[in-house]
Amino acid sequence: MALYAIGDLHLCLGAPKPMDIFGGAWIGYMDKLKEGMKQIKPEDTTVLCGDLSWALGLEPARADFAWINEIPGRKIILKGNHDYWWSTAAKFYKFCQENEFSNQFILNNNCYEYENWAICGTRGWFFEEERSGQHDTKVFKRELIRLETSLKAAGDKEKMVFLHYPPKYRGYECKEIIELLEKNEVRHCFYGHLHGDSHKLAMEGLWGGVEYRLVAADYVNFKPVTVIP
Repeated sequence: MALYAIGDLHLCLGAPKPMDIFGGAWIGYMDKLKEGMKQIKPEDTTVLCGDLSWALGLEPARADFAWINEIPGRKIILKGNHDYWWSTAAKFYKFCQENEFSNQFILNNNCYEYENWAICGTRGWFFEEERSGQHDTKVFKRELIRLETSLKAAGDKEKMVFLHYPPKYRGYECKEIIELLEKNEVRHCFYGHLHGDSHKLAMEGLWGGVEYRLVAADYVNFKPVTVIP
């Protein structure tokens, strides 16, 4: 039994927006992802760190979630900034039931157990006071509440956090999210979102007692990262 993480699949079966147009590592990325997922076994858990499908709704995203359904084992899904298909948990689980998609679970205001660990997380947010309006402030505060709720649900278990947005990168940090991680003694934080030239902005390693790691698909060569072997 193993725990994996990968973000930013950007599946395009439900919307004609293939990432191949960006060239480089993204050329043939769907085949690369399929090959990379072969290491996952039915007893494993994989956390998908947002930006999963370009589709604009659940029904258009059916083919993409059928693709995700083929990944063996439990899939824990969190929202990315391009996941416009995202709706309520109730609608998502009804959608999965109707399409016979199994072992797909949303990480939102909750947590999941894996051995002695608690898998916590939310989308996260980039928030800079001088450039953000009232809407951004509202969304940002909502993300903080969701992360705090997820961490509280973990109780006394060892906590690891999965986000879509990086809580810190070169030239920026989200102090409020970082404070939550450190206050709750989170030991590991995995995030996505950064692509291409932005990879050089990623900050990985131990900071304030938390080990950070970027798991965007193009950064990890389209292979899920082993969190716990």
